[in-house]
Amino acid sequence: MSQLQIENLVKVYGTSRVLHGINLDVADKEFVVFVGPSGCGKSTTLRMIAGLEHISGGKILIGDRVINKVPPGKRDIAMVFQNYALYPHMTVRENMAFCLEQRRAKASEVRAKVNEAAEVLRITDLLERRPSQLSGGQRQRVAMGRAIVRNPHVFLFDEPLSNLDAKLRVQMRSEIKRLHRIIPTTTIYVTHDQTEAMTMADRVVVMNGGYIEQVGAPLELYENPKSTFVAGFIGSPPMNLLPAQLVGSAEAPGISLENGSSLPMASEGGKSVWAATKDKSIIFGIRPEAISISPEDEAMVPFDVVIEEVEPLGIETIIYFNIGEASASARIPPHVHVNPGDALKLYADMSRARYFDSNTQRAIEV
Repeated sequence: MSQLQIENLVKVYGTSRVLHGINLDVADKEFVVFVGPSGCGKSTTLRMIAGLEHISGGKILIGDRVINKVPPGKRDIAMVFQNYALYPHMTVRENMAFCLEQRRAKASEVRAKVNEAAEVLRITDLLERRPSQLSGGQRQRVAMGRAIVRNPHVFLFDEPLSNLDAKLRVQMRSEIKRLHRIIPTTTIYVTHDQTEAMTMADRVVVMNGGYIEQVGAPLELYENPKSTFVAGFIGSPPMNLLPAQLVGSAEAPGISLENGSSLPMASEGGKSVWAATKDKSIIFGIRPEAISISPEDEAMVPFDVVIEEVEPLGIETIIYFNIGEASASARIPPHVHVNPGDALKLYADMSRARYFDSNTQRAIEV
């Protein structure tokens, strides 16, 4: 079993605490992605799991073994770095074989494992080249191959695709997912790119300021963010977050936006929000795709906007507009031609709305 447990993990640099008691259980063979902005603590957490950073408090366990004081080389962990970390004077074969040779593995075993990893990664024809003769994507495959031959309990990936161009990043995302299907190993993957997190993970860990904001399956985080931070970080464009006031009554609740628009709420959810909010000031959240240019059903509520910016993307068009002081966006079909300055009537699907406490920034359960 290669279950990974993190219990009340703390990291302190001098007088600055950068991790504030992280708790997480990663199941055997699970692919978990840590995502968040720069400085949120995701790479620090990864380096503490690897043994490259001192643990200030708490415990890390692999299986039933506490590894706090176990040297990095004895943790049975393989790490793939952002900068590949290949030996330039060695061939691909020699780079992949190096860790096995240091363990004094038999030459036949080394050869077999290197050939097997190279076949899985489709780099068999590159084995006699040196790193300087490889593209960025090929170097990253070699770095992954060097990790695979060790047959570790846990794989760690530290922003492995950040040095690649956009097209190659998409290709390598697919390669890493394919690799995990072929060799299902407990994996921790760190990135600042929410698209990587959403497309690759079994579960996503969203971090902010040294805390875990939310843990869940990608679609769970997308549909039901537990805070305005998660709502604004996950999704491109992110969820619209608009200051609003509750209006009406508990029996017939609605919201009033800063531009004067009044939107009725779904009755059951509205009652929950009304009961949970004392000062009637909330944050109204709605995804861009939950806003349409035509009423598709009875849950669609009209409001008027003036378009600020237009982004044609081929498959769709993103329009931006202001609601009072807040900026918002919507996805519309590509055949609808609009320009900045145009007045437009839009329709919000209130059944997909989310509501947040304006003081705590946490989601109000409905």
